[in-house]
Amino acid sequence: MPSWRWVAAGAALAGYALLSHGLMVLAGDRPWAVAALLGPLVLALGGLALQHRHGPTVLACLTALAALAWIGASGQAQSIHRLYLLQHAGIHVVLGCAFAITLRRGATPLVTALAAREGAAMTPARARYTRRVTVVWVGYFCAMVGLSLALYAWAPWWVWSLFANLVTPLAVLALFVGEYLLRYRLHPEFERTSMLQALRAYRRAPLAGARRP
Repeated sequence: MPSWRWVAAGAALAGYALLSHGLMVLAGDRPWAVAALLGPLVLALGGLALQHRHGPTVLACLTALAALAWIGASGQAQSIHRLYLLQHAGIHVVLGCAFAITLRRGATPLVTALAAREGAAMTPARARYTRRVTVVWVGYFCAMVGLSLALYAWAPWWVWSLFANLVTPLAVLALFVGEYLLRYRLHPEFERTSMLQALRAYRRAPLAGARRP
């Protein structure tokens, strides 16, 4: 993807995050807001699943879209704030499990597999490092789930919304960029890859185990 498309995608994501926060604070108790807030996420996941021909995920997304359409049209949503919490925490639980399951004995850590896919020579030092990075990502996802639940339970609603919609994407970006910069400080012997190459690899991480055509 050309660099200008990454900039456009980043701007679109930033706009969506700001819009989501505004809707959650100003109209978070309206059933139509559920469809407006969660619909684009389901569509994005469904598009990625369709690209990778991952049937169960496509079916789940179609079911979720139908449910969101019914909620928006009927106004029958209950405990809407809990639905937002389930969406935010659930995504992080799924991602955490996707990374953690690759750390089991005999499996290839997810970040190790992504590095190999990008053509990096898998030396013992790189294998150890990428395994540790996989562990860090698992810890990050667990921390985000804990923070999400804690803020929902004890902080005002607008604080949770700010955390979910604005702090969360910034935290992902900070961890990604921080790891990228630290990698060559700790291991200057590693071959250098561009930030765009690393982004492309991580973009494929959630469905790394999906079947390909």
